[in-house]
Amino acid sequence: MLRGNYPAKVDEKGRLKIPAAYMETLSEYGERFYVTSENGDYVRIYPMKVWNDIEERLAKLSSHNRTKLKFLTRANYFGQVVEMDRQGRVLIPPILREAAQMKGEVDVLGNLNYLEVWNHARFLENLNKNQITPEDEKILDDLGI
Repeated sequence: MLRGNYPAKVDEKGRLKIPAAYMETLSEYGERFYVTSENGDYVRIYPMKVWNDIEERLAKLSSHNRTKLKFLTRANYFGQVVEMDRQGRVLIPPILREAAQMKGEVDVLGNLNYLEVWNHARFLENLNKNQITPEDEKILDDLGI
């Protein structure tokens, strides 16, 4: 499982050095990833196996399903298949790099089977704006968490 938050850097060429803490788990998936976003505020790095599973589930939905179309439009606009290089870096596509303000210091968070990468200032703003609500607490409680 991918978990925790590890600071990292995006270099001038748009490459993210994957934190060492994630490398063992990611190596189980291989070296190809789908790098994308749902809205351009952050970057999601999916191992191709995980992304392929998502696409298989989406393929079962009607081609007229509006939610499917909105998701795929955004995922394709921001996304590209990339390979990790020998130094453990992945390239963030230029369109997404600009939209998500991916330069310099970033936060890399493990989200079970994919990584989420945020511009540090934007992440803190989002964290403060989206507090856990009593409704969230109830849902977590119902799940036994």
